[in-house]
Amino acid sequence: MRISPWAVLFRLRSFQRLTLWLLLPGFLLFVRLSKGAGLSDLYAIVSRPFWPGSAQREWLQSAYQLEQSSKLRLLEQDNARLRDLLELKKAATGSTSLISATVISRSYKGWWHQFLLSKGALNGIQKGDVVIGPGGLVGKIESATPLTSRVKLLTAPGSQIGVWVPRTKQHGMLIGMGTSRPQLVFLEKDPRVLPGDLVSTSPASSIMPPNLPVGVIQSIDIRALPAPSAAIQLIAPSEAIDWVQVQIR
Repeated sequence: MRISPWAVLFRLRSFQRLTLWLLLPGFLLFVRLSKGAGLSDLYAIVSRPFWPGSAQREWLQSAYQLEQSSKLRLLEQDNARLRDLLELKKAATGSTSLISATVISRSYKGWWHQFLLSKGALNGIQKGDVVIGPGGLVGKIESATPLTSRVKLLTAPGSQIGVWVPRTKQHGMLIGMGTSRPQLVFLEKDPRVLPGDLVSTSPASSIMPPNLPVGVIQSIDIRALPAPSAAIQLIAPSEAIDWVQVQIR
């Protein structure tokens, strides 16, 4: 019996449909059992041409390196600050006349004028006591309550202390200007000082302990009247200090 070509073609197509319907459940079962791992791999293969190229990879590496260097710089600054605080604590434990205190408040309008400390009269602090920060002199105690004390900074308007330049032994008066840099007014017409010279408290002062570091000369105005003057960069910048020592009497 001869089979028609159309019947053969019909049977072949029926077999293909049956195979497709049998493969589909198997494929769905495979996807379920593999939790989509195969589809993820297929997506990875298809999308590979669109992955970030070498230029974007280099940009990301550069950004990562910048982030790491920034973190390292911040850690170095924080370590330096902690070392300063540690030195203050060591000095305080070595002398009963030094009391460590934290800066707990600043006035926005009087940023260069004063700040408030965490210790006061109950700790032995009183008006006129000297305040020292990391690096040098900061100011004097202006007033004290039982629990707090207020510091008048060297930068405050009206602040005046006797200082000198140890290298040339030239004396002068350090005057607060209400800015970050006080002014040093010399007592002589020819002070013979240079930018970078150290300035410390005067050994002739009866108010301040002698030879406490104060700052360095930043610039000099020889023609200033009534006497030559200099702008002083403080060694202990008051705007960055959060821990001090109070030298009680």
